[in-house]
Amino acid sequence: MASSSSSSVEAITSLLTSLSITPTQTLTHTPTTSPSTWRTSIQETANAPTSFELIKTLVYKPKTAKTATPIPVVVIARDTTETNSGAIGKKLGLKELRLANEDLLKEFFGLDKDSISPLAITSSTFPKIQTIIDTSLLSSTTSSTLFAIHANSSSTTLFLTGSDLIKYLKSLETESFKLQELDFAALSAESTTTASGPGAAAQTSRAAPKEKEDAKIEGAVQVAIGVKKEVDFASWYTNVLLKGDMLDYYSVSGCYILKPWSYSIWEEIQHWFDAKIKEMGVQNSYFPIFVSQKVLEREKDHIEGFSPEVAWVTRAGSSELEEPIAIRPTSETVMYPYYAKWIKSHRDLPLKLNQWNNVVRWEFKNPQPFLRTREFLWQEGHTAFLTKAEAEVEVRQILELYRLVYEELLAVPVIPGIKSEKEKFAGGLYTTTVEGFIPTTGRGIQAATSHCLGQNFSRAEMFNIVVEDPNDANIGGQGGKKLHVWQNSWGLSTRAIGAMVMVHGDNQGLVLPPRVALVQVVVVPCGITAKTKDEERARINEACEALAEKLRKVGGLRAKADLRDGYTPGWKFNEWEQKGVPVRLEIGPNDLSKSQTLSVRRDTGVKAPLSLDEIETTVKGLLDQIQKDMFVRAKEVYDGRLKEITKWDDVVPALDAKNVVVMPWCERVECEDDIKERSGRSSEPQDERAPSAGAKSLCIPFDQSRFTPLEIGKTKCTACGQDAKSWTMFGRSY
Repeated sequence: MASSSSSSVEAITSLLTSLSITPTQTLTHTPTTSPSTWRTSIQETANAPTSFELIKTLVYKPKTAKTATPIPVVVIARDTTETNSGAIGKKLGLKELRLANEDLLKEFFGLDKDSISPLAITSSTFPKIQTIIDTSLLSSTTSSTLFAIHANSSSTTLFLTGSDLIKYLKSLETESFKLQELDFAALSAESTTTASGPGAAAQTSRAAPKEKEDAKIEGAVQVAIGVKKEVDFASWYTNVLLKGDMLDYYSVSGCYILKPWSYSIWEEIQHWFDAKIKEMGVQNSYFPIFVSQKVLEREKDHIEGFSPEVAWVTRAGSSELEEPIAIRPTSETVMYPYYAKWIKSHRDLPLKLNQWNNVVRWEFKNPQPFLRTREFLWQEGHTAFLTKAEAEVEVRQILELYRLVYEELLAVPVIPGIKSEKEKFAGGLYTTTVEGFIPTTGRGIQAATSHCLGQNFSRAEMFNIVVEDPNDANIGGQGGKKLHVWQNSWGLSTRAIGAMVMVHGDNQGLVLPPRVALVQVVVVPCGITAKTKDEERARINEACEALAEKLRKVGGLRAKADLRDGYTPGWKFNEWEQKGVPVRLEIGPNDLSKSQTLSVRRDTGVKAPLSLDEIETTVKGLLDQIQKDMFVRAKEVYDGRLKEITKWDDVVPALDAKNVVVMPWCERVECEDDIKERSGRSSEPQDERAPSAGAKSLCIPFDQSRFTPLEIGKTKCTACGQDAKSWTMFGRSY
């Protein structure tokens, strides 16, 4: 908070009064650090307005020459408005627009990031910055809307109508300096349209900065990926998914269509995992997608973790709903009222239910297909037990299944561990996780989580899920002892597909692990030209179809013969390579004469002739070898990027070298906050589309034996110098 008198509530109120603006209300509350905590603090304060919107004020610093003074870009918008720094920068013609650091905020406004507001802009600072305002705030429909605005303090909020807010900002204008209006809704739609059009890949390349020109693959034709993975990873990822026929863009930003080529991978995961959990006694069920506001907000800590991303239904036809209805971001509060209804005795335990469903989390960060989407598919298991011991056994059983999904199906190595207190599931007792790694970006990725919820949701003040203690002598009597059940929840989502693509894909496109590929083997006729006689052409095509059928019926493999006319073998090779088919078999006249086929591995490009005798066994063995080799290569890379660090000065260089830092850590929340802030502040600039540069804890690995033994009481935390409790993985992450 600024210390000058100009930042005081009295000074602000006086200034507004001079403009004939009277705040409808001013509240003092606990300091806030995020929109969700801000809203909660307001709602918990006596006499707070029942209906209001939050105003967000974002300060960006564009890239400038080292000797030039930066001109901050200040964006004022509704908290729910999507503000993409890349799109804003492109619209304004500014490079590498990034959130300003604390030093710049102090220099221009004398405030920290949690206190900044439109009221921080004064007649003296207005000419020194670019002020961008969302055009929706200028609409007549918002003139009477009540907006919460920081009174240049994270612990004080005043409320202005939309018309009064605009009146204040307009009062700062001069002939030379004006507010800049930007339609963020149109900007978002424009960005989506650009990305979803048939020329999306080409447009991405044209829009890339000049310094990214070397990302283009020299000589790439229209059907190729066209961008190098190691140079422009974000564009490469998008191109691979589109050219690999994995998805298509949808008319709603942040939502995507999963095409058969990707959805089939999800089906393979479903089939495998569903069978495993049913062996554990888990049953599938389905609960509605809607949840009332009253029910959703029963668990304060839980919903606070999701509140910024909750999508609400407020209208049915032309009628306003009496109470807003949320679309589930997760289903704890949807399901547990009915667990309380169904669980009447210890004999009803354990209760083990799973859903294969969708959830909606209105992600306002840069959406990325599979990784961060506003609607995604997953399974969510919710179980209840009599004892903590039973619950904890299941937590680890499920986590092991998640590890196997990644490692045995997707050939993606992961590290099992436990989340820090800061990173655990909101409202849970503790969270276990399997953590993956994307080598090209050096970022970790949370692959799947299994939570022990403890008795937090079964408490009397929550859902009151209780049974009589079966060991109590008074069971059935008036004074029988009651036990709150122990609960778990666990989930795996379509994010797994994105991680698989990022780990294995190359500059030719997808590389699919055989166990999840929709087509494991494609058979392509070769040696056919315009001069080839019809009888010869038919003979080769028939041999290809016969081989594919044999692989399907005898070998049980997913095989396909590509007999399409009008496409050259080379064009077909390129297409199937882009789509990541593990094995290509070629058959031409010479192959027929030798009773063989030429095999080509997608993962390595290695070619080898295979006899057609017992071909189904040979190809099956080849697919198994490919699956194994893909995992081994990925694991060697992951293991090689885990760097043991014991000196703070080595942390950021290791992160910048695209590694995961493993360091002795004290496990304190305050220390983790400091690690993220310090590592982000001193890191090299990142791509504008990339997530935060600050490092956070990924997990505390269960297997501590793989690292140098800690000396309890002697080994110190790398970050703060206090006694270390464990080796912990820290890294940038998705």
